[in-house]
Amino acid sequence: MSSDTFLDDKRLKKLDKKLQDIISRVGVDRKTQDEVFDKSTLLSLEKLISNQVIDILDFPISTGKEGNVFRGVTPKKKLVAVKIFRTSTSTFKHISEYIVGDPRFKSLRKTRRDIVFTWTKKEFKNLELLEKIGVRAPKPIIFTNNVLVMSYIGEARKPAPMLKDVVLENPKEVFDTIIEYISKMYKKARLVHGDISAFNILIYRKRPYLIDVGQGVLLDHPNSYEFLKRDINNIVDYFKKYKIIADKDKIYQKLSKSE
Repeated sequence: MSSDTFLDDKRLKKLDKKLQDIISRVGVDRKTQDEVFDKSTLLSLEKLISNQVIDILDFPISTGKEGNVFRGVTPKKKLVAVKIFRTSTSTFKHISEYIVGDPRFKSLRKTRRDIVFTWTKKEFKNLELLEKIGVRAPKPIIFTNNVLVMSYIGEARKPAPMLKDVVLENPKEVFDTIIEYISKMYKKARLVHGDISAFNILIYRKRPYLIDVGQGVLLDHPNSYEFLKRDINNIVDYFKKYKIIADKDKIYQKLSKSE
């Protein structure tokens, strides 16, 4: 065993103990622990901790198709969201359709780890675009490998809920805002979210925030217009429960004609 390996293992054990303390406090199950906190992820978290980006993980916020989100606390006691994309499961088999064809990621190698790391970078870049054009979403802070740190959306005692878990007091206003977001993304950033639904919109102080933007594609992508139609359909269909009736085709045609 080389001295480098010995030092790496020693450092990793120390970090692992700290993370085990965090894991036991936040109460994740063994399956989540095994899927999320592999050796590579521990090293990425170590880097973020040593660079004083984060100090601790506070508690789990959500579990998605590709990753888990935890609330984190910085050394200055600021709350952040830490998204860890899983590298050890097969959930990324479907995502190549969102990456291949995106001119920003032409050099992608199709190993599982490279796809996951690229997906993390892609979500970070898409969040940067949303911040630039004034679409409400978590603000990107930093990413390393499969770990993405963003601003935390919610109150100190609990995170903002998903749209699906809220009874809206202002449904028409929220509907119009989401359609405006889709329009801004299309017109100002040439970007399509690709998976907008009641599961990846947060409601905070009566306003919608878009999340899970890793699958967002530029209009150069061959399937961008298909994804755009799907986003519009999802939102129009969901808001029918609030007796809001909108014409999907008219919304789409208005957007596509403005190009």
